[in-house]
Amino acid sequence: MTATSAPRREPYTVSRLNQEARALLEGRFPALWVEGEVSNLTRPSSGHLYFSLKDARAQIRCALFQNRAVLFRDCPRNGQQVLARGRVSLYEPRGDYQIIVDYVEEAGAGALRRAYDELRLRLEREGCFAPERKRPLPRFPRRIGVITSATGAAIRDVLATLGRRCPSLPVLLYPVPVQGEGAAERIARTLRLASQRRDCDVVLLVRGGGSLEDLQAFNGEIVARAIFECAVPLATGIGHETDVTIADFAADLRAATPTAAAELASPDFAEWLAKVRWLAERLQQRTRRQISDRSQQLEALEKRLLRLHPRGRLHGHAQRLDELEQRLQRAWRAQLQRSRTRLTGLTQRLQARTPLLRVRHEGRRLDALSARLRLALRQNARLASRRLNQLSGQLHALSPLATLHRGYAILRRPDGGVILRRAGEALTGEIVEALLGEGRLRCEVKAVCPSDPAVAASPQHPRPGSRPP
Repeated sequence: MTATSAPRREPYTVSRLNQEARALLEGRFPALWVEGEVSNLTRPSSGHLYFSLKDARAQIRCALFQNRAVLFRDCPRNGQQVLARGRVSLYEPRGDYQIIVDYVEEAGAGALRRAYDELRLRLEREGCFAPERKRPLPRFPRRIGVITSATGAAIRDVLATLGRRCPSLPVLLYPVPVQGEGAAERIARTLRLASQRRDCDVVLLVRGGGSLEDLQAFNGEIVARAIFECAVPLATGIGHETDVTIADFAADLRAATPTAAAELASPDFAEWLAKVRWLAERLQQRTRRQISDRSQQLEALEKRLLRLHPRGRLHGHAQRLDELEQRLQRAWRAQLQRSRTRLTGLTQRLQARTPLLRVRHEGRRLDALSARLRLALRQNARLASRRLNQLSGQLHALSPLATLHRGYAILRRPDGGVILRRAGEALTGEIVEALLGEGRLRCEVKAVCPSDPAVAASPQHPRPGSRPP
């Protein structure tokens, strides 16, 4: 092989290799979580944090830049087990494989926080935290139920608050453990019991402050669903103001502390008493002002009534009415006299032209015509009856039934009812039906005889009154 045929070499520069390796790593791996122990932590003046995460067999470099580091109240420490979220990258100047961290938290609390966030998002998608399903607390409850530990500080705070705000309000305690193993199940069972019994108008689910692990019983799905299914309005007061649990999202109302929950669920007796007194004073003032205004209006209306009293107008109308009444009486008498005169003239004309004589003459003529009509009707009825009898006899003589009664028969095929008029239309061995004057015969044709010329020359149908041959 000669030097001219040797393959052409295209060497990578170190910068290009690191650049493409960085692009490959960043494009291949999405943002991910890595758990490990912090070591080799350095904090330069720029504010960035550089450290390594290691486990028993390997380690990886990490970089937490200043714009993200300032967001964390507690920065990671050497030897601390943490959970870091970031993206895989490569530091090109040194070719170091590393993770660019954007979030870091202590490992134990981080797992609880992830479970908390996942459950919260899942229940929120199911509608367990929907604002439209949340019910308002009653303004004046007849009894308040409290679900908490019987020996904790929360029940003492609630009772002290309720005793100060509304001493006469009954309180029913449902004692449950608020942390530890089995606490979430006990809380859920108690919530279902309170929902079934409905002894209270509102239920408070409270406990004092604590760490995320201490509040874990209130972050369980079983408690959230029990709150969602509770038939009684429910308010929560769990932990301090900064503590927010899954139970707070599911409740109808979330209070920052147990004391705040008791304040929101109970009316303030002193405040309401002061409000009632203030309303009573306002009512008295408004009533006095309205009475004064109505008195002034009444006086003004009385003066106006005196000015516009209808007595004067009534006197004028009464005089006018009397005058019209007299004119009406005079006009009525004159009209009555004219009507009487006209009636007398019409009566005389009617008597002169009375139709009584003509009516009597026409009556006698009508009687004579009625007698002639009745006579003519009887004669026409007798003639019509005689004609009907004659036509009935002729019709009977021409009826085929009368012919059958004289001894004749009609032959037809039983299947289609075809009448046989000639012997040649029948077949030997065929079944035919003979219609007689009374009844029918089913006959079998034994033989078909040729036509007799003498019979063939005779008419097919006998004339009325003729004898059979």
